[in-house]
Amino acid sequence: MTFPSDFVWGAAAASYQVEGAAREDGKGLSVWDKFSHTPGKVYEGNTGDVACDHYHRYKEDVALMRQIGLQAYRLSVSWPRVLPEGVGEVNPAGLGFYDRLIDELLAAGITPYVTLFHWDFPYALYCQGGWLNRRSSDWFADYTDVMVRALGDRVRHWMPLNEPSVFIQLGHQVGNHAPGDRLTFDQIVQMAHHTLVAQGKSTQIIRAAVGGAQVGSAHAGHVVMPATESEDDIAAAREAMLTVRERHLWYHSWWSDPVFRGEYPAEAVALFGADMPEIRTGDMETIHQPLDFYGMNIYNGEYVRRGKDGNVEVVPHPDGRPLTAFHWPVTPEALRWGPRFVWERYRRPVAITENGLANSDWVALDGKVHDPQRIDFTRRYLLNFRQAAEDGVQVAGYFHWSIMDNFEWAEGYKHRFGLIHVDYQTQKRTLKDSAYWYRDVIASNGATLTQP
Repeated sequence: MTFPSDFVWGAAAASYQVEGAAREDGKGLSVWDKFSHTPGKVYEGNTGDVACDHYHRYKEDVALMRQIGLQAYRLSVSWPRVLPEGVGEVNPAGLGFYDRLIDELLAAGITPYVTLFHWDFPYALYCQGGWLNRRSSDWFADYTDVMVRALGDRVRHWMPLNEPSVFIQLGHQVGNHAPGDRLTFDQIVQMAHHTLVAQGKSTQIIRAAVGGAQVGSAHAGHVVMPATESEDDIAAAREAMLTVRERHLWYHSWWSDPVFRGEYPAEAVALFGADMPEIRTGDMETIHQPLDFYGMNIYNGEYVRRGKDGNVEVVPHPDGRPLTAFHWPVTPEALRWGPRFVWERYRRPVAITENGLANSDWVALDGKVHDPQRIDFTRRYLLNFRQAAEDGVQVAGYFHWSIMDNFEWAEGYKHRFGLIHVDYQTQKRTLKDSAYWYRDVIASNGATLTQP
């Protein structure tokens, strides 16, 4: 069995993780430029100063994408590379890089999916309050306008924000990601509201400027799976995934109900109480810009069941469970149930905008990179995504994370997620066994997934 005929096969990466050239050609500083140079914040003091040197090697990288047979590439734009101060004067050299990258992708027959913000917030704007500043939505709107004017004649697929649940909570509440803040709960809730307003304004600008634009999300949130396929356990999993039951922002409904329904989840309003954000006149109307596809970044999930008392019970992972190098559990069913539950709630085509395996890969004595775990992992997850389609979910595409090994945020270069191995000393690229396997999956539109 194959995927739908219009299913899109791709891979993804993010600007700070791959580009390098951190202080070249007029680029401004981002919060990650500052954070990674702060002692003790990133594994072994690693930084994204050079990363994969994609800024200089993009033609080679696009040629490798073509060799794999990618139909689409999800990239992100470095906001301070284009606008060094975050607002104001455009940096022609920075904008020119993305102009050339888009042309190179299109010449290779690869459709660009552009994410406008994948965490490298301009440091100059952070010094003015960052996302906590009410004006942040206008800053982001102005930045969006610059990008759609430059690329909108060639780019139809856009994602304003990547994983706001992560960059807000890990960056501004827990503090182990940039900028490293530890704000109060009411502050991060207000910040979340500002990012949603920013997304709404960005979506309006994209749609006004780009004919036939497809605007989507790239959400990372709590994914829950039923312990069994009984109706009770399925209902318990749906409830656990989509009903705000605790005071955190990992719930998909917190981020998506305002977009698709024009309101925050009622149970969140009751639970957060006085910590709910200040909502000004027109905010919810601006946020309420229903998206064309629902992007989900899924790596794992948790199992639940309906308890004897009627409440949701978490089913612990068994001892000795499969773990990735990141010590994340391997739970392929997350790609069946996560998409199914958001499809049932929002009725938008679901794309997996990130999914992949942190592994310990190296170049073998034969000059190749053998990564059977990544192949097995991806096969299992894709088979479950195909099961979601059989369950009735409208599946739109799959973007493997990532196209190449790269800077893994606070973990530096410890973990390798790529289909392409990168030697960070020489910048030599080597296609892993998984890249050739993925090439065959793409060529068969998923038919080879059932082959041993």
